[in-house]
Amino acid sequence: MLAQDRVAIQDVLLRYAAGADDRDLAMYRSCFADDVEIIGFSGGTVTGADIWVETVQEKLAAFAETQHHMTPVLAQIDGDRATARTDVQALHYLKDKPGSTMTLWATYLTDLVRTPDGWKITRHELVRRGTRTAAA
Repeated sequence: MLAQDRVAIQDVLLRYAAGADDRDLAMYRSCFADDVEIIGFSGGTVTGADIWVETVQEKLAAFAETQHHMTPVLAQIDGDRATARTDVQALHYLKDKPGSTMTLWATYLTDLVRTPDGWKITRHELVRRGTRTAAA
């Protein structure tokens, strides 16, 4: 079961990235527990999946496209709870500056819980490593 759990946890994080990049907010929302806690993305802590998805939708409006490249997930599983570390490089193509790209290097620190609907994110923290904006 441990290997299946690792794959399922990795899939949650890949759906998280694909949902954002494809602007599939239903897929994105499906990754989170209702009372998720989000840290490090916008100054303070955001609590609640629906509030977070609305926030992300507003943030994504600034970008023509995004693409998240993620490393394999380093997961620690303890029964129905897990923690995961995922390194990410995210490209953000700026809408107001065509041809310009903002690149983010970061680490996601994620807590998950097993639910009847599969693994869900209960806490998700962005640890920024650096950013760079390149003009066209």
